[in-house]
Amino acid sequence: MELSSLPSLSPLPLCKIRYPKPRSSATLPFLPFYDRKGAYFCYSVCKQGTLRNSYNTAQNNFLHISRTHDGESRCYFNPNGGLNRSYYNSKLHNHNKLSRYIVARSELAGTGISDAADSLSEIKLSSKVRGVCFYAVTAIVAILLIGFMMVVHPFVLMFDRYRRKVQHIIAKLWATATIAPFFKIEFEGLENLPSQDAPAVYVSNHRSFLDIYTLLTLGRSFKFISKTGIFLYPIIGWAMSMMGTIPLKRMDSRSQLECLKRCMDLIRNGASVFFFPEGTRSKDGKLGDFKKGAFSVAAKTEVPIIPMTLIGTGKIMPAGMEGIINSGSVKVIIHKPIEGSDPEILCQVARNTILDALKRQG
Repeated sequence: MELSSLPSLSPLPLCKIRYPKPRSSATLPFLPFYDRKGAYFCYSVCKQGTLRNSYNTAQNNFLHISRTHDGESRCYFNPNGGLNRSYYNSKLHNHNKLSRYIVARSELAGTGISDAADSLSEIKLSSKVRGVCFYAVTAIVAILLIGFMMVVHPFVLMFDRYRRKVQHIIAKLWATATIAPFFKIEFEGLENLPSQDAPAVYVSNHRSFLDIYTLLTLGRSFKFISKTGIFLYPIIGWAMSMMGTIPLKRMDSRSQLECLKRCMDLIRNGASVFFFPEGTRSKDGKLGDFKKGAFSVAAKTEVPIIPMTLIGTGKIMPAGMEGIINSGSVKVIIHKPIEGSDPEILCQVARNTILDALKRQG
């Protein structure tokens, strides 16, 4: 990485000189250099708030940045000018005679390889462009399909109040059309899915906003649990209501109890429900602790737990970075059903199953 402010300045080698710990406070305003993967940055900080370049001084003189850590001083030198004395003279600093310098040396500069920062910027830009296109596609498809959902909704309430298969078919079309231009999904273990009419409790890890889109492509009419605030969004909130998504107020014990009761009521009427037992998206990619609500519902209603592992969604759209879409692919692993009457054991077995799959996939 070469700075445009020093166009003809050749890379300066780095050296270390050890000095006794300085007694003067004049060195305190100087910041130590930064070293990352072969690039060295060295700069001084004075009282003014703007950076300016001193090209002639950098060419002809020795640039020294004092550091008061363990009595070690780090410096740059000009091969033609030799090594200058240690910059412990507070006079220059007090009179603001020391210009501010930024000197950068990159191992990439002499090899002809493109600058890493430029490559990173291009990657980020392309991801942002894909993100904009992603939301444009999902909005257009949602607008086209929401009308059809509204038209059939009265008939769905009359003939299929609990499962609402037609609405989930429409949601599958929306999710498939949205993600098809951006990434592919691979399914493993589809034979482990129960029949469409058999109620079950589905659980999976949660890494990204894309998890919902991915799971909707399965075409299963399970009911998600969502924050009440999401229902306020136009079109998306309407579609969620018509699909029978279960609202939940976080940190509200009464709302949580009502949510679990509604889940059990849906299961007893032949519908399935879906839980993210972690409760929220994982920001570091690690599998979090599972809450026992989903497993209590399964134990009380005597239906199987269907664990699923989602791989790759967190890399394509990381948690907290919902405005970008990186390139990549997604894999969904459907594990064998788990049955039992002890929520604690069900929770432990389901988590271990998903954790083992994540470890195998790296």
